[in-house]
Amino acid sequence: MNLLAFDTSTDSMSIAVQRTVDGVVRTWQHTAVGGAQTSTRLIPDTLALLAQAELDLADLRTIAFGRGPGSFTGLRTACSVAQGLAFGAGLSVLPIDSLLAVAEAARFEHAPQAPHWQVLALLDARMDELYAAAYVFTNGQWAQHQAPGLLRPEQLLADDDWTLAGNVFTHYGERLSPGRSPRLSVLPTASALLRLAPALLASGADVPPEQALPLYVRDKVAQTTLERAVQKAAALAGPGH
Repeated sequence: MNLLAFDTSTDSMSIAVQRTVDGVVRTWQHTAVGGAQTSTRLIPDTLALLAQAELDLADLRTIAFGRGPGSFTGLRTACSVAQGLAFGAGLSVLPIDSLLAVAEAARFEHAPQAPHWQVLALLDARMDELYAAAYVFTNGQWAQHQAPGLLRPEQLLADDDWTLAGNVFTHYGERLSPGRSPRLSVLPTASALLRLAPALLASGADVPPEQALPLYVRDKVAQTTLERAVQKAAALAGPGH
């Protein structure tokens, strides 16, 4: 199975390509600074990685991408690039929760042989908040225990048998529950998306390109230009206008 995956939900841009030849799987990976650079670098860096793997877009089974939650700009870029590349090559897309990619990256790095693992995946949502979701790994499969949500660091409650994984400990570590749960600094990676993809594809989770949509947990991450203009006009008019 030939796959392309990328995640740009954080300040890191992660891209990976998987190619299978005669039953042998090879993977090419690329990680770079994300953020504002994602919109200009994702497409050329993706095409360069495909060239290294000697694959064309038409050779792929699908394009997997981290759909969030995460950076507003990063998610919009990931969705638009996945959609554009898939339309051009006649492919489906595979949206995957970025928090699930955090859980998988943590499991693969720290407990690859564990038959059972419980993870609270956490990503910095800025604005003094966290994105959080809970996942359980059993018999080689992930199951969602709690859907992605938004909360203050002090609101996170975790039993000691849950592992905490993500990128929140530097900024919020002292404000998290003081339990004895292991804390693993992990980012969502494209290679984690590649490992998650086969089971999700088998369950029919891939969709047409036009359904490459982000997962927004925070309802309002930014006001539209019109909304800001209306508010500014109201403020200038003063009370009673």
